[in-house]
Parts: sequence; C-alpha cells; structure tokens
Amino acid sequence: MGVCRLGTAGWSYKDWDTVFYPPGTRAGEYLSIYAERFNIVEVDSTYYRIPAKRTVQGWFDRTPDDFRFAVKMPGLITHEKVLERCEADRNEFLDAIAPLDHKLHSILLQFGYFNKAAFASAKPFMDRLDRFLAAFPQPRSLAVEIRNKNWLNDEFLQLLRSHGAALALADQVWMPPIEQVLDKHDCITGDFLYVRLIGDRHGIEKITTTWDKVVVDRRERIASLVTALAGVISAADVVTFINNHYAGHAPASCDEFLAAMAMVASGQVHARKKETVRDPSSEPAAPAKKATVRRKADGADSRRGKRGG
Repeated sequence: MGVCRLGTAGWSYKDWDTVFYPPGTRAGEYLSIYAERFNIVEVDSTYYRIPAKRTVQGWFDRTPDDFRFAVKMPGLITHEKVLERCEADRNEFLDAIAPLDHKLHSILLQFGYFNKAAFASAKPFMDRLDRFLAAFPQPRSLAVEIRNKNWLNDEFLQLLRSHGAALALADQVWMPPIEQVLDKHDCITGDFLYVRLIGDRHGIEKITTTWDKVVVDRRERIASLVTALAGVISAADVVTFINNHYAGHAPASCDEFLAAMAMVASGQVHARKKETVRDPSSEPAAPAKKATVRRKADGADSRRGKRGG
C-alpha cells in the first residue's frame, strides 16, 4: 500500500488570512501554521529564481521532521535553456536547496507547450530529456510534466521509467483527463506519481482574482479523480497538489479531496469515467478547519505580483 500526501501549490497568500491563517498572522509564520495542517507543499517560487540557502534553511527550520517539500526546477533550465548548457545552473540550484536534506520530496520539471518551431516532433525533445536525466545526480527525485498531450504516450513513459523519474500529471483544460491517462497507460515510472490540480487559470480569473473562497464547484471532478487515484495508491505513493486557480481556494479544495478519499475508503463512492459537470458556483466554501492534520492521507498562484511560496 502506498502513501498519499496532499498539499497546496504555495503557502504565502495574503488572501488566506482569516480563512486559513488566524487573524493577525505574520507572513513569517505562514509556513509553520501551514505545516500543522498539511505534510507537504509545492514550492512555486523556485521556478522564478534560485533561492538563497538561508531562505531554504528557514523552510527546513519552520517545519516538523515528517514534512516534505516539492520544489520546481527553475524556469531558466526548463523554459529558457530547455535543458541545454545548464549544468552550472543545475548545480547552483541543487546546492541552494541542499538544506532541505531529507525533507526534499521531489523536484518538478514543469515544461511549457512546445510548438513546431521549438521542436519539429517529440523525438528531439525526448532525446534532450534523456540526456538531462542521465546526467542528473538523483533522477529518482525528479517528476516530469509535459504539456504536449500527444507526447504523453508509452514511449515517453518508458523514457522516464528507464531513469526512475516520476510522471507528473496535471488536471488542466489543455491536457486529457487524468482518469483517461491512468486507464490507458501504466503511469508508475518511478517511486511515486505526482498529481497537480490546476484547472482553468484564465477561466477562473474572469470570476475572481481573490483566493479566499471556492467559486467553481469541482466536488464531482475531485470525487472522480480520487476514485481513479485510489487504484494507484494501492500500488505506489501518490503526491497531490491543488492550486488556488483550481476552484478559488486551495485549502478548501483539499478538504473536498480528503472528504472524497474518506467516501472512497468507505465504499460509498463509485468511479465516474468522465467529467460531465463543470458548473461555477458563487457560493463560498466553509473556512477550512484548523488542526485537522492528516499525515497519511498554475503556473504560479499569484496576485499583484506576489508568489505563493
């Protein structure tokens, strides 16, 4: 039986004050309070810049021993240089995050969509990725997300498997539903499966840019995903991160995810093969309750230039 870890994409959101963080919480206290509720977080800020070692040490010091971090590889490597001539940048990044020590769960290689001008076909990209993974000091710590849906095939999965790197699946508008991918392929390519619930960034920002309540009802979607993932958890570890842009308030979406897990475990929910409802709702979700710690259980979330962790 695998272990399921659940967290959010980032933790440093002023909009979470009073609904997730107690009134008067200082920004420097966010992470320690977050870690009372969740046992993992996806760090988005490392995509934009390599952090200072003292910053990373602070993350380590403010979290309990069983807490874990998943950090994004800098965009300098994945988007600007696209894995070429980046050994010095890679080493600088790995040195910067070294203070995380055993709390480092994984490093996410998140790629953008590549058009024909970037890569005429999948093969040149796969060849480049193969060389990068082969040279990476600890490839089993990596998770790889691609956004060219036609490249998400057995050849790509076998490439990851040959290096022990994990597959990262994103629930977002331009990729196939995660349930379909799990049904079609053997998605366990490494020590864990990495899942990201991102949603429709542009669509939700037409409704809100304040991340303090749920504005899109995704309970049916989450129930379907959880049911599909239950089969994976029986064989491998799964780590799941939910973005504010998924429904409007990531901690509340995590509550819905946990509720769906409980329903599946009790046999009260059956799998839905395909989502048929994506109706927005303006009703706010109930504030996430504090001290409901469950230890076993995109792009950036940003507003006015503030990054979430």
